[in-house]
Amino acid sequence: MPGIIDSIALIVSSLATTTFAANALYLGTSAAIYAGLSLGAAALQGAFASKPEVPKPDDGSYNLKQSVPSLAYVLGRVKKGGDYVFLEERSGKAHHIIVWAGHRIQNYVQHYLHDEKATLAGDGTVTSPAHFGNAVQILRRLGLNAETAYPGAVSEFPTIWNNNCRGDGLASVYMRVSTVDQEEYLDVFPNQMPEHSAVGDGALLYDPRKDSTQGGSGSHRYNDPGTWEFSRNIALMRLWHLCHPVGGKMSYENMYLPDWANAADVCDENVTNRNGDTERRYHGGFWFRASNDPIEVGRIMDEAAELVVYERADGKIGVHAGEFVTPNVRLTANSVYSIRVDKNKRRANTVLGVRGRYVDPNADYITKDAAIYGDPYAVVDDNTERTRTFENAAIQSHNHCQRKQKLTYIRANARKISIVADYTADGVRDIPYRRFVTVHYPSRGLAEAVVEITSSVTIDLRNMRISFSGILVTPSLYDFNAATEEGEPGEAVEPLPDEGVPAPTDFMPTIQTEVVSGGSTAAFINATWDFVDSTLTYEMEYDRTSGSTGVQSAFSQAGATQVRSGYLVDGEEYKVRLRAWGGGTKSEWTAYEFLTATADPVAPGVVTSVSVTPAAGQATFQWTAPNSANYYACRIYINTVNNLGTATLSATEYGPPSATDLRVVTSLAAGTYYAWLRSINPSGVEGTAVATGSFVVS
Repeated sequence: MPGIIDSIALIVSSLATTTFAANALYLGTSAAIYAGLSLGAAALQGAFASKPEVPKPDDGSYNLKQSVPSLAYVLGRVKKGGDYVFLEERSGKAHHIIVWAGHRIQNYVQHYLHDEKATLAGDGTVTSPAHFGNAVQILRRLGLNAETAYPGAVSEFPTIWNNNCRGDGLASVYMRVSTVDQEEYLDVFPNQMPEHSAVGDGALLYDPRKDSTQGGSGSHRYNDPGTWEFSRNIALMRLWHLCHPVGGKMSYENMYLPDWANAADVCDENVTNRNGDTERRYHGGFWFRASNDPIEVGRIMDEAAELVVYERADGKIGVHAGEFVTPNVRLTANSVYSIRVDKNKRRANTVLGVRGRYVDPNADYITKDAAIYGDPYAVVDDNTERTRTFENAAIQSHNHCQRKQKLTYIRANARKISIVADYTADGVRDIPYRRFVTVHYPSRGLAEAVVEITSSVTIDLRNMRISFSGILVTPSLYDFNAATEEGEPGEAVEPLPDEGVPAPTDFMPTIQTEVVSGGSTAAFINATWDFVDSTLTYEMEYDRTSGSTGVQSAFSQAGATQVRSGYLVDGEEYKVRLRAWGGGTKSEWTAYEFLTATADPVAPGVVTSVSVTPAAGQATFQWTAPNSANYYACRIYINTVNNLGTATLSATEYGPPSATDLRVVTSLAAGTYYAWLRSINPSGVEGTAVATGSFVVS
């Protein structure tokens, strides 16, 4: 009897995997499911121990900060955050070291800071998005057997992080964030301290098809991980998991590698999606933690790639690939003791549609809704199970998800069958190693019907009987026409780009005056703009074009549409611009406007009694200043032609009102000249010009 029991296989089906049966597989105890056998209380307690659930893809959108995190394992290409192992600050720089995966990975594909894609220069400095400036640097390690410590952390914290802190075998990221001026902080870091995540290609996997010692062609060796390569093939992920300490804890010697090579081939088959593009049949990616239940992790892969893992008669672990295989085991009425067929037509159990969810790499690896397969509104009956939800963290294609939704729909509505057969009949002993069998029982409406086994196969050696359950399927089970069956994927919410604070519009600065103490006037800038929002404040910046006083600013009240400057230096030219502030961030500046400060816009009276006395190389000008309180000086313009518009300012003579004044202008070449005298006030506002007429310099 022990010899017979040892030869019987255990099927762990992705269609109906139980915790008990799957634990039996991982323990290599196929006999645990047989009638009459039992496990001790301690073994049962271990078999049903509760472990953390496998993380959802969205769970990796942030970095975990805890004292001792469980190692993360990445299979295929995923987007995720990491686990902090170091976070310290010195000299205005924060130093982050984050473990992205607890093993060697292939590469980092794309880094993110919050939800923004980051572009890195050769030294790791983030060059895009541009708002980070040079404030963020990212370095990375792939998790080689002998890694190198991050020099930034070593140089700044040698007492707690030295060159021995290498992180061997850990894929990690070092992020250095420099502080910035308080005024610029929210512009550089609009979401506060950057939160790092990355898209990466995960673990290297053994591929028996590339092992020349196992019937393949290539240099892969299952006992030398250095020869392995990155792959998104789910069958290879499952093989890796069964042989890894965080999974099945088995050895590759215990695997029936021809089965696994065939399953990998099926996963690599090309299929056509709704867009007419070609993709692989069962490729994907996901991540999990070492503390997650290995049964649940294995179920995700089995379900995604339609795998059924089983133990062969020789004790090795084989796998049924996600394809239809023509049955070579045929049961007839003569070899069947009992058969029960459930037509599965009860309305309460009828599934009208399947709703699917998958991870979309084209939408930054968010979980999206797939098109509904079927018609959930076909029948109006509150007793009908209208829809069933299918979701798998490893599926990263809408076409892949739709194919699985169709299979879920077919299996939910398929006729169910339970059979007890004669264990001694021809071919019956091969049933534990098959996924599909043929049943010919015409009196029950089964004429060469194909049954997909969905339960564990039970063998009763006392009565020499074998029993199993399944569903009735057709050879077209896996057929899928994407053009007519895939449908339109659900739309994901696209985050709008952050446009920041809107720049001011219709900015209009003007020079205005007001009377100050002593009765004199002073000039200031009054600026206006269009109203946008009551929460915005505005900053007006003004400065002399000569730059002699430095930049000054004036701020408006929230929601206001004007602001004024302080008093200006009379007669000086100023450049003025405006920007808006909101939520701690600011808009772009407007273009500069140039204005001249004029405290007194009223021109003084004209000069009188104007005369000119020419001499050799010079001319003496004489005039009487007007009786104007705001008279400040007299300007003398000279030209060789009778045109004030092109005349040159040759001299300015300052003096009091009503006084008789004169000025000698020298360095004149011999010739005929024309001159004009104009009074000005302290703001440089000129009175009417008075012509002297022509004069000749000898």
